[in-house]
Amino acid sequence: MNSIQGKAWRKMMGSLYFSFDLAVIGAVVVLAGLFYVHSYGGIVVGRHPEKLVLPQSSILVASDGTELRKIPLPESGYRLRARLEDMPELLLDTFLAVEDRSFYGHEGLDYKGIARAVYTNSIHMRISEGGSTITQQLVRNLYLNRDQTLLRKLNEASIALALEKRLSKHDILELYLNEIYMGDGQYGIKAAAEHYFGVTDLKKLSVAQIASLAGIPKGPSIYNPLYKGDLPVQRRSVVLGIMKRQGLISHEEMMTAMNTKYQPPAQASNTMSGASYMDAALREAAQRTGKTLEDLKTGGYTIVTGMNSSAQSALEHTFSNPEFFPPDGKDQQVEAAMVVMDHRTGEVVALTGGRNPAAGSLNRAVIDARQPGSAFKPIIDYGPALESGKFSPDSMLQDRKIAYGSYKPQNLSGIYQGQMTMRQAMQQSVNAPAVWLLQQVGITKATQFAAKLGISLAPEDANLSIALGGVHAGVSPLKMAQAYSVFASGGIYREAHLVRQVTDSKGRVLYAYQPDGRQVISRATADSMTGMLRAVVNEGTGMKARMSRPVAGKTGTTQLGLPGVSSRGNRDLWFVGYTPEWTGAVWMGFDRTDADHYMTAGSGKAAALFSAVMSRALGR
Repeated sequence: MNSIQGKAWRKMMGSLYFSFDLAVIGAVVVLAGLFYVHSYGGIVVGRHPEKLVLPQSSILVASDGTELRKIPLPESGYRLRARLEDMPELLLDTFLAVEDRSFYGHEGLDYKGIARAVYTNSIHMRISEGGSTITQQLVRNLYLNRDQTLLRKLNEASIALALEKRLSKHDILELYLNEIYMGDGQYGIKAAAEHYFGVTDLKKLSVAQIASLAGIPKGPSIYNPLYKGDLPVQRRSVVLGIMKRQGLISHEEMMTAMNTKYQPPAQASNTMSGASYMDAALREAAQRTGKTLEDLKTGGYTIVTGMNSSAQSALEHTFSNPEFFPPDGKDQQVEAAMVVMDHRTGEVVALTGGRNPAAGSLNRAVIDARQPGSAFKPIIDYGPALESGKFSPDSMLQDRKIAYGSYKPQNLSGIYQGQMTMRQAMQQSVNAPAVWLLQQVGITKATQFAAKLGISLAPEDANLSIALGGVHAGVSPLKMAQAYSVFASGGIYREAHLVRQVTDSKGRVLYAYQPDGRQVISRATADSMTGMLRAVVNEGTGMKARMSRPVAGKTGTTQLGLPGVSSRGNRDLWFVGYTPEWTGAVWMGFDRTDADHYMTAGSGKAAALFSAVMSRALGR
């Protein structure tokens, strides 16, 4: 062998060795890739089981079954879950025809589709989304992002294979149809059907509606029916053509659907928002069920409340009228809160925590922050005295200027009559007899009586100043309504509540309110109190609360107590009262009381607001 032949031989062998090395490296890479594909997905799916539990919007419902609010998901959208069995066969077949015809024939990857995608990608010199199965789309949405990289596609394939091993085709398709984004903040078929067509029973979807829904995933922002332009109709026609070619519909059905003009559903009225009520109801539901607020909002629960839609609407309509409120201050608006409850059941039928409430805003209706003033007298003075059996509405009480150690209560009028009946003292809201009476009954017995009505006082409240509503931490309108409801119901305590029932996404009852009515004070005490409170409204300080029906109630104010400011100003205005049907509590005031922000009006403003709301709510 000459030198030339030797060189050729060595060159050929070198090429063979190089090719062999490449083959070995290629084989190792392929084996590594196969190992990665068959292991990575299983690890990801195993480590994140929570990904397979889709968050879904919970729903709040009024007492008559009217839907009040669907709670948005953290991504600011809405999802209502539906079972595959709740969906019509035509919808399922259409989605499969459009998105993944070989769904039941592959194990997560459509290799023919991948081959076509690889060929297309090679021609265009870029990576596209071609060849994706429904399983891959689900994986992309649950576990990955939309980066156009080879690694992301490899991860997608790996997780898709793992998901097919863990879940049935039924479960994968159901997850997909509930998870997929359908435009305009709607996730899943059920939310989209309700949003775009007003259809709650999926099996009542028309051919045209099914075609529209199936066309959305390719471009949710431009193919949803609310998009302005021809694109949604064009996309629907494409889908209808696919349905016809696949034998899912007839030519006549296709043409009828193509000629169907989209009609958006009637929009629900926004005149009644109930933001404060729903916030309070969610918090109550969380306490009753042991769920976190986040779980309740995203778990697909149905929370049935005691809200009376007409009463809530009346409440908010009245609160929107500035004529019922004193002038605003320099930098603050006069605020107000009100609670209306049905003392026959304990249900809160209407509630607002402010004049312009929004979800998550300060809910003044449920916060113990304000001293109740004279509205507290029936709870802490006159009620305990009647219940003791030693006093009646006609009993004579001392009306003298008396010092109780360092505590020196005074009548606002500066006039003292020496003595007057309990009925007169209540009717004119005179201070001296109330304090004298509390001393006679005893603070311990009085606070025990208040506790029976739902108001538990702190140890620092064990002094005579509570006779005039000087409660250290304050009370809420909700608690005041709860307390007066006992008088309204003949001495029976029924817990004030906003939530009737909570069910999960499968209809199972997690919580249901159990009526707990119990006699906590005597019927005689309640009846005597009602008689005196009616006199307050008919002839006393609560005359502005009068209606065309019997009303019993009590006004309340708290003194301003700011140096250098008019002694006629007030911090808080109250009226708490009841009709034969409902009990209501109203509070008015500024969130921050100072020299520029205090109430120049009296408690008659609160009484008038009570009358306006209750008259409108009760319909007469």
